[in-house]
Amino acid sequence: MLVHETAGAIRGLQLEPAGLVVACRRIVERHPTSGPLWWFCASLLTSTDPFRAAVALASDVENDPTPDHLVDLIPPDSTVCVVGWPDLVGDAVMRRGDIHVLVVDADDHSNSFVRRLHRSDIEADLVPPSGVAAAVLAADLVVVEAMAAGALVDREILATPPSRAVASVAYCSEVPVWLVAGHGRRLPGALLACMTERIVGERDAWEAAAESVPLGLFSSVVGPTGAMPADDADALAAEAPMAYELVRPSPM
Repeated sequence: MLVHETAGAIRGLQLEPAGLVVACRRIVERHPTSGPLWWFCASLLTSTDPFRAAVALASDVENDPTPDHLVDLIPPDSTVCVVGWPDLVGDAVMRRGDIHVLVVDADDHSNSFVRRLHRSDIEADLVPPSGVAAAVLAADLVVVEAMAAGALVDREILATPPSRAVASVAYCSEVPVWLVAGHGRRLPGALLACMTERIVGERDAWEAAAESVPLGLFSSVVGPTGAMPADDADALAAEAPMAYELVRPSPM
């Protein structure tokens, strides 16, 4: 939704190149945790025809086939543990109808997600953070949806807290852990590093809206092309060229 609305606004403004750079910088500053918006803005700034590209980019995100792959891949009648309100995973489980979802409470949206699942006749339970270990042990599968991912040297992705704790418990308990990195969430390493710095910055890490999760905790990565082993070199290949204009802050 954010990408779709942003694309419409950008097309309506028809900014000159300098104005487009400033607009894109302000967009990612206002929504620092949205990987697809960082991807969208980076793709615009490196396009020869950004206003035409805006429509195609928004369409790519809206028609992301990642949920389709999840619908086929999640085992029948399984119990799946997720964190917060994962958009792509939520779409998949609601279409399946036979999945029991354990939702680890992450923010104000978690309870709303559980209510949304109940309205779709999906069995779901809200799990307090203190119940992470019990929820993971009760699950057949843990699925973490990436805010953003990239081929950084330390091979880490950004996700909603407490995704790292959930994935770590699952890894140690030998419960399968999948990473979902939908269209527009694979960023160049330098851009992901900038995004991480913007979110965490100088604040205490436990107060940040996102956290880094080591790729080594995951067995598979599910994306627009389907499932790949997490240790595959192409699993998190960047979808957009590096836009160095986004690294610098916008003028106030």
